[in-house]
Amino acid sequence: MALIKSRKSTKTNSAGDGPVISGNLRLHELRSRILRNTRVVRVWLPPDYEVSGGTRYPVLYLNDGQNLFDPATAFAGVDWRVGTTAERLIAEGKIPPIIIVGIDNTGKNRVREYIPYRSAEPRVYGPQGKRYREFLLREVMPMIEKYYSVAKGPEHTGLGGSSLGGLITLYTQLASPGVFGRLLIESPSLWVANRKILAECRSFRDWPYRIYLGMGTREVGNAAKDERAVEDVRELESILRGAKLGATRLKVCIEDGATHNEAAWRARFPGALEFLYADNRS
Repeated sequence: MALIKSRKSTKTNSAGDGPVISGNLRLHELRSRILRNTRVVRVWLPPDYEVSGGTRYPVLYLNDGQNLFDPATAFAGVDWRVGTTAERLIAEGKIPPIIIVGIDNTGKNRVREYIPYRSAEPRVYGPQGKRYREFLLREVMPMIEKYYSVAKGPEHTGLGGSSLGGLITLYTQLASPGVFGRLLIESPSLWVANRKILAECRSFRDWPYRIYLGMGTREVGNAAKDERAVEDVRELESILRGAKLGATRLKVCIEDGATHNEAAWRARFPGALEFLYADNRS
């Protein structure tokens, strides 16, 4: 594991509408033996991190790391503004200081790594989702726990992602119960492999402390498919409500007119982060 960049300054984007990077963002190059490739892992540290004196922080792991902090690396030049949002919520006392880890995807391998099932739609005959879960648990998390002051245990550990990144987040929870206590699932691709993930959710019982589930009503751009995508999320909500996840443990946001892109996920991120971590305040 190599530290390839450490950035503490605040950067303003070219549109002049405020900072896009804040706190202390560190970029690591991680070579994976499990997946046999290399990617960047981005670690955002809260403003008080280096002067805290032994404090251990909750940590949130997010997929598609290049889309989180910087428009220069984000898809279509739109990032989630994760750092500035977290810093603002911390300053306002709405969440505790936390560490946020963005795990970059590897471009051409993204679909295979984020899909855990053999699938005809999309056509994936060599899915790597099960190995990606192992990569996360056996390589990414140990690296972060070795080099950073992380509070361990599911109550302090979250996982999230959007689209296929939301699918692999949900799958990882099912395959590794008791590791993550907080899930951020945006616009999940529940339709993959004939909705197999929903069938597995019906028999699952070990759900985490908090789950945020977001979706727009115009994700696909086709009325019938949009309706089915919302129905899938509503079905997942029904499964979770049936598992006794009430209002304090589950928040579902179906946003009218919202589409399937970084801008929509960025807009919902503050509410998601506050819901997931407000009770971690000291």
